Amino acid sequence: MPGCGTRGPAAPCPSPARVFAYGAAAGLLGDLLLGDPRRGHPVAAFGRAAAAVERALWRDHRGRGALHTLLCVGGATGAAALAARAVRRSPAASVALTAAVTWSVVGGTSLGREARAVGGALAAGDLDVARERLPHLCGRDPQALDGQQMARAVVESVAENTSDAVVGALVWGAVAGVPGLVAFRAVNTLDAMVGHRSPHHLRYGWASARLDDLAGWPGARLTAALAVLAGGDPRGALRAWRADAAHHPSPNAGPVEASFAGALGVTLGGTLSYAGRVEHRAVLNGKSGRPVDVPDIERAVRLSRRVNLLALAVCAAGRLAASYGHAYVKGRNS
Repeated sequence: MPGCGTRGPAAPCPSPARVFAYGAAAGLLGDLLLGDPRRGHPVAAFGRAAAAVERALWRDHRGRGALHTLLCVGGATGAAALAARAVRRSPAASVALTAAVTWSVVGGTSLGREARAVGGALAAGDLDVARERLPHLCGRDPQALDGQQMARAVVESVAENTSDAVVGALVWGAVAGVPGLVAFRAVNTLDAMVGHRSPHHLRYGWASARLDDLAGWPGARLTAALAVLAGGDPRGALRAWRADAAHHPSPNAGPVEASFAGALGVTLGGTLSYAGRVEHRAVLNGKSGRPVDVPDIERAVRLSRRVNLLALAVCAAGRLAASYGHAYVKGRNS
């Protein structure tokens, strides 16, 4: 059957909004059923390329880091835009590309799997296995943590990565399609690689860290809002978000972790250890919450999944509404 825009009895062209809605739903379903691609993961390939660029460019200088960010994010986004343009005349190919990219850039199932692995080890009393698995989720120093502290670290990681691994990507996919999906994942991956405050990356990673703050802002707020709606205590989640989010050192992790803490009825934050560097963070939901226990890991994973599904619905509906609104205005002005 001819694609849209070809001569002859062409198939009707779905709008970019419908392409995103169908493709993102298929991609998120693929993640739910299959998890991350086991071989040849595109994000891993991007990471290797970014590491090669860093080896060639690194200097203890913000300008060099900004160039690194521009080359890596710009290159990945440009390639995604070219791929989307190449299939734009085929509705099926456009949806398939969106689905494949969505599946590649989101990571909700793998996040839940790793969280449950640590939770299972903690429930069995095997702290050695829990410490071995914890670095798959976060950069904490597991040797410095007891069982309760590891459970808290897992819940915090589930909360933050609900935004970083799923919701943020869906937001930018709704805004800009396949290039938006890829750009968000590229920015977030670079931040994980060079955006931390180590002496080696303090200046070089500055641009990546700031860009990640900007790119993650809308997804973090949507994640927090959906956690309020999807959790067991909407009032508590909203109260914790309003009272405590600003005290978190991250402008995006703060709202997400605070809303999850309130929704789950637990306290998050406090003293953390990263590779020997100790941080004393504000306690989130300290007035109403209790310390995290191992069963709260499963509750956090289930809340994360509900938030992810709601985010898909909100982003698809928002993209469709914007498309219909644009068509209405265009029709009124013609």
